[in-house]
Amino acid sequence: MFEQLTEWSGQLSGLLWGSPLTLIALLGTGLYLTIRMGLIQVRGFGHAVGLISGKYSCRSDSGEVSHFQALSTALSATIGTGNIAGVATAITLGGPGALFWMWVTAFFGMATKFAECTLSLKFREISPDGEVAGGPMYTLLHGLKMKRTATLFAAFALVASFGIGNMVQANSVMDGLGYVFPELGEYKWLGGVILATMVGMVILGGVKRIARVASMIVP
Repeated sequence: MFEQLTEWSGQLSGLLWGSPLTLIALLGTGLYLTIRMGLIQVRGFGHAVGLISGKYSCRSDSGEVSHFQALSTALSATIGTGNIAGVATAITLGGPGALFWMWVTAFFGMATKFAECTLSLKFREISPDGEVAGGPMYTLLHGLKMKRTATLFAAFALVASFGIGNMVQANSVMDGLGYVFPELGEYKWLGGVILATMVGMVILGGVKRIARVASMIVP
């Protein structure tokens, strides 16, 4: 079953990333938003630094986390195995030129990320007890009025969180430790249990604990 799942995911990956249309859509979206918002990643850089440094913070503002904690939480969900192992793989396969195109894509991708985060804030939900919930599914639900698509996105994101998130990163951690400490090879399962326990303790603490831990680890 696992081999069939791997083969199916490989075929789907080839379908998505084997076509230049996917790359054109991603880069084209970033280029369009960069032009449409007037180089927001350049114009707003100074203001962004002021935000995370606490220049505009006020204790009376609504919200559960600080600006810096929000940034750290967003980065913790973005910087992972793909940004580390993926970059090394791209340079190995594509040579130094791949690094240049990653810089170009990252520059225009900043505008896409800005738009994504702004929409998430605009269409987020705040419960009576002050808890905040947001993300692309809320943008689809409240912004585009696409309830079914929002539900599907949330469902697929839940499934993907196990495959492209937890499993891959936990495996990478244990592979790295096993390379440095070969004697740990027989106890990878124990490392997985420890990782799951630590992550569970953070997640069960809610948004505030996630943001607090992310603000300490991500920098």
